[in-house]
Amino acid sequence: MVKLSRPVEIALWVAAFVAMVLVGRYVLSPEQERVEDRQVVRLGYVSWAEGIAMTHMVRVLLEDRFGFDVDLTLADPAPIFVSLANQDVDLFLHAWLPKTHSSHMEEYGDQLTDLGANYEGARIGLVVPAYVDIDTVAELRENTGRFNGAITGIDSGAGIMEATRRAIEVYDLDMTLLTSSGAAMTASLRDAIQAERPIVVTGWRPHWMFARWDLKFLDDPEQVYGEAESIHTLARRGLATDMPEVVEFLRSMTLTDQQIGSLMDRMRQTADQREAASAWISEHPELVESWF
Repeated sequence: MVKLSRPVEIALWVAAFVAMVLVGRYVLSPEQERVEDRQVVRLGYVSWAEGIAMTHMVRVLLEDRFGFDVDLTLADPAPIFVSLANQDVDLFLHAWLPKTHSSHMEEYGDQLTDLGANYEGARIGLVVPAYVDIDTVAELRENTGRFNGAITGIDSGAGIMEATRRAIEVYDLDMTLLTSSGAAMTASLRDAIQAERPIVVTGWRPHWMFARWDLKFLDDPEQVYGEAESIHTLARRGLATDMPEVVEFLRSMTLTDQQIGSLMDRMRQTADQREAASAWISEHPELVESWF
């Protein structure tokens, strides 16, 4: 019997241990191997209620139906478009076209793939409670004091904020556009309605706030906010080749006003966004099946 030196013994022991670890890692079960090989889908989304709801619903379907892992990135629209163009994000389900996100599409559109509209009839503009007795954006000029000289907005990079800055110029409004977030805007709206105070906010449809409160859009005769729009799904270049089943599914996915409204309402009722999306999916089996 050959007696090995102490250093050689140690080296052989280490090699055997490493082999055991590798066998345990890669051969223990097919399930482990399947999980390690799962593809990742990267979704970018903005903090608008319908964008959050739609993104989490798609996330659940990508995970449960296709077996993908999903990474979520919350950001303003501008960095999401940059990430799509740079292929750092795979999908953005919330592009308002042709107007709201037109500047981003002009800059990055030729580097993206438009998978089509997932919702028709979207609208942006200035919104007030129904008890406020003005009906047009122009009337804000003579009623600045009633609104404390402020329009309550959302995140600074949103297209509706850019449009509102133009509206302030076009209508010669002596008002300040306040930057906040979608959640902060609706909280301010709720507080004002409870106190029956005048308030004007940057608003859009679809949004659950129209189901909860009696609100109205201010008429926009100068068409600063444009006509009704569609919400589109955008993909990075090459996704149709890398994940054709995902692209096929998303080209088929469309929602009506009632359907997306019920999804947003579900999201409001449950703190766990994945749980809320899963519950909504289980409540709409025929709709969901039609997408596949």
